[in-house]
Amino acid sequence: MSGKRLCISVLLLVTTLGASAVAQDEKNEVGGMLGRIFISDQGITGATYFNPTIHSGKGITFDVEYARRFIVAPIYSLSGEVLFAYNPDEDLNAGMTGNAVVPTNYKELFITPAARVNLFPTTAVSPWVSFGAGFGHISQSSALVFGGNNNPGTSSTSAAVEMGVGLDVKVFKKLSFRGGLRDFWAGEPNFPLAPTGKTRQHNFFVGAGAFWRF
Repeated sequence: MSGKRLCISVLLLVTTLGASAVAQDEKNEVGGMLGRIFISDQGITGATYFNPTIHSGKGITFDVEYARRFIVAPIYSLSGEVLFAYNPDEDLNAGMTGNAVVPTNYKELFITPAARVNLFPTTAVSPWVSFGAGFGHISQSSALVFGGNNNPGTSSTSAAVEMGVGLDVKVFKKLSFRGGLRDFWAGEPNFPLAPTGKTRQHNFFVGAGAFWRF
């Protein structure tokens, strides 16, 4: 090997090890994303009235994240993360005047510890996947749509499974942008007047934000 090639090889090795060392020092992350939750329409079992389908809005959702890296290598990193996702206003529509069957809205809170794997974590662009489990809580409004009677549904808490994919882009030293899609698969709301025959639903959160590594 020529001297020039040897110098280049040594320089690349030092750069890689240096980047890895910096990444090892910056083990903690804190940040958040802002986006919306998407929930598929669901048919109401046994309904004989107009509009027998539960339509969900696209609730603006806030996501706060904390993570700590346990393994960092040039090809991948492994982090443990805790996610807090809050949807304060999920609007609903189903039935009609005289057949009010769902509340006007409900609130969702998901708290899910998870494991996240980033590819090429020491570079400027790093895709990632996440998987974890925790719980989801739903709190319903007291009124039904179309000015119906008091909502007989109750608040509920269930186990939630989180699955996510996304992309991190470093923009300035310890600051990075993050975009991602997370699915919180959790128990359905308690709708006594609008049974769907299902016990769980997908809550797809699509968002973007930033995080700080330290």
